[in-house]
Amino acid sequence: MSFRIQPTAPARPNRCQLFGPGSRPAIFEKMATSAADVINIDLEDSVAPSDKDSARANVIKAINEMDWGNKYLSVRINGLDTPWWYRDVVDLLEQGGERLNQIMIPKVGCAEDVYAVDALVTAIERAKGRKTPITFEVIIESAAGIAHVEAIAASSPRLQAMSLGAADFAASMGMQTTGIGGTQANYYMLHEGAKYWSDPWHWAQTAIVAACRTHGILPVDGPFGDFSDDEGFRAQARRSATLGMVGKWAIHPKQVALSNEIFTPSEEAVTEAREILAAMEEAKARGEGATVYKGRLVDIASIKQAEVIVRQSEMIAR
Repeated sequence: MSFRIQPTAPARPNRCQLFGPGSRPAIFEKMATSAADVINIDLEDSVAPSDKDSARANVIKAINEMDWGNKYLSVRINGLDTPWWYRDVVDLLEQGGERLNQIMIPKVGCAEDVYAVDALVTAIERAKGRKTPITFEVIIESAAGIAHVEAIAASSPRLQAMSLGAADFAASMGMQTTGIGGTQANYYMLHEGAKYWSDPWHWAQTAIVAACRTHGILPVDGPFGDFSDDEGFRAQARRSATLGMVGKWAIHPKQVALSNEIFTPSEEAVTEAREILAAMEEAKARGEGATVYKGRLVDIASIKQAEVIVRQSEMIAR
């Protein structure tokens, strides 16, 4: 372990982030009563330019008047290359009240992007006397974003989560695909004449997880575009969970249950983790640093792995 202790990520459930456009206030109540841990109301891509002002007003009204229960409430603002983002921030913080938890910043390409939003947010909070600081989630959606991912992860103490936005990321990278997440038909290997599909998002996800874990941020997988393909969503989510991501976006209500299913540790996994911890306690009592559990070696590193699963299970249960 490095002398610099790796900080822990925020202890809050983030298994599923349900998205909905700010221009459709009729769906807000269903979002609020869904099983998603995080609600992301969108002012960016899903809102037409002509609807930006009315969508922002819809969101502010909903923040102030709706019962969001225990949801972590987030709003995705417009990108910093647009004329709308500053008004999003100003109106949300000056008119939206304390119930808003988080601002999601899209298409972040460098640490300075986060600094710009942070400076504006900080000034408004001080002026308005806001009691609870707004947190940030950023989306990595470009070649610049992935190239500067660690600097972005270290950019602000407000930063709590980071997501991969596959569609814009693919476009920025010049990838020959129109799919949003998942395996891609032409990204395969051949072995003895048989095709094997690998994951074109793997390396970007791994870079995001490493940057997030280094700086105590929640790494989140982004959208899976084909909401008619449940098994494809499950496969993508399982890969993400295995890599260390804590949750995934839902762009359709049916994906909420799928995401919660994958990112909630199973009873079997929790039981095994507790048994490993118990086995290591017995080994320590015997003065041993390792032991055998179900025919395989477990040691100090195994304790850390098991503790991750147990902590996650207990946090979700709370």
